[in-house]
Amino acid sequence: MSTFSATSAKSTASEPIRLVIFDWAGTTVDHGSLAPVHAFGAAFRAHGVELTQQEIRGPMGLHKKDHIRNLFGHETAASQWKQQHGRDWCEDDVETLYQAFTPLQVDQARDLSDLISGVGECFETLKSRGIAVGSSTGYPRIVADPTIAAAAGQGYHPQATVCADEVPAGRPAPWMIFRNMEQLGVFPPAAVLKVGDTVPDIQAGINAGVQTIGITQTGSEVGLSEADWEQLDTDAQQAAVARAEQVLRDAGADDVLASVAELPDWIEAHTA
Repeated sequence: MSTFSATSAKSTASEPIRLVIFDWAGTTVDHGSLAPVHAFGAAFRAHGVELTQQEIRGPMGLHKKDHIRNLFGHETAASQWKQQHGRDWCEDDVETLYQAFTPLQVDQARDLSDLISGVGECFETLKSRGIAVGSSTGYPRIVADPTIAAAAGQGYHPQATVCADEVPAGRPAPWMIFRNMEQLGVFPPAAVLKVGDTVPDIQAGINAGVQTIGITQTGSEVGLSEADWEQLDTDAQQAAVARAEQVLRDAGADDVLASVAELPDWIEAHTA
């Protein structure tokens, strides 16, 4: 299914795109962005708090400590925590959950590192056009490294990867994007495109002054593995993509695609 149309792309640009910065889970690997959901769920469950996948996905894209704080900020987690522990949550509890989450996330990310269909081909096409490829992630480096290695073994190896624990603040702050630009020597921001499947991805791109593309079908807003996606009938697929597209457009995305596989055609139309 494609949400791309040439008429939706910008017809002119003051700068050709010379750098694309991709997100990881839900955009280039881990169809449906399942690894962080499983890890967050297990970490909170181990401390007496049961959350739904929808609740866990709400803050997706943030630095993982910020994600935990955001979850604690909702009544479901806060009330269960107080019931289980006899007090309100505090910042020490954020650290406790983060320490529990990290090894779980390492295992989940390693197990769910298959490239999403079309990513390898997109990567090769961008390289052949002389477009640099960077990446950013809400994962800390200890979680990202196994995923980066697994992706490289499948033929996808961005020229730069910046993790949330390597900058002053993760998304929606623009620092990971700026670090990619610095490392790869690409400026101005108008020459850069940020591609991701979450609202913080889009917000970070806006804050950096770069162009932004939201990803729907393979990402966190739809939240399904490839196998589960294929079990949906056409009407259900279209409805899921439409919901995700609306969320990402409302966040300010310049355009929205079903998957990274559509990006080379988008860029060609965008720069024609």
